[in-house]
Amino acid sequence: MTKHCLICDRIKLIQENKNPYFVRELSTGYVVLGDSQYFEGYTLFLSKHHVTELHQLAPAEKLAFLEEMSLVQEACAKAFHADKMNIELLGNGDAHVHWHLFPRHNGDTAQPGPVWWTPMDVMFGDDVIKDMPRLNRLKAALGAALDEVLKVRATDDGVKNLNQGD
Repeated sequence: MTKHCLICDRIKLIQENKNPYFVRELSTGYVVLGDSQYFEGYTLFLSKHHVTELHQLAPAEKLAFLEEMSLVQEACAKAFHADKMNIELLGNGDAHVHWHLFPRHNGDTAQPGPVWWTPMDVMFGDDVIKDMPRLNRLKAALGAALDEVLKVRATDDGVKNLNQGD
């Protein structure tokens, strides 16, 4: 018996145009903002396919998923002026391959360390959950940064293809 998957539920909401956190669909996954914006710009990249481990993706899809995650984290860093990016693939709570992308800023926590050292009642407090004007502003910023990063990638790919033809 398969355990109910909350990420699959979120993806279904994206497909029904009902997920307020949705930013962009890429070839291998969906870019969404996190429910909590305690770390402003917290983004997730959800695999389109329900697998519990990265190695369960077909090799070509796995490489494309990793590359797209890298592009999403670059856009996230640009959009939210990160001093450092924390990138994690956990899946202990929601066993569906997805990346957590946290833009970090110097002094954003009392002591340097992982975001998970922040108390959950603070990180997911009412003051950082589903503020729609803020969410729309963050989605617009991330969408614009994604446009920029994907445009550079397309240009770089075109140059590589031209050079390979020599």
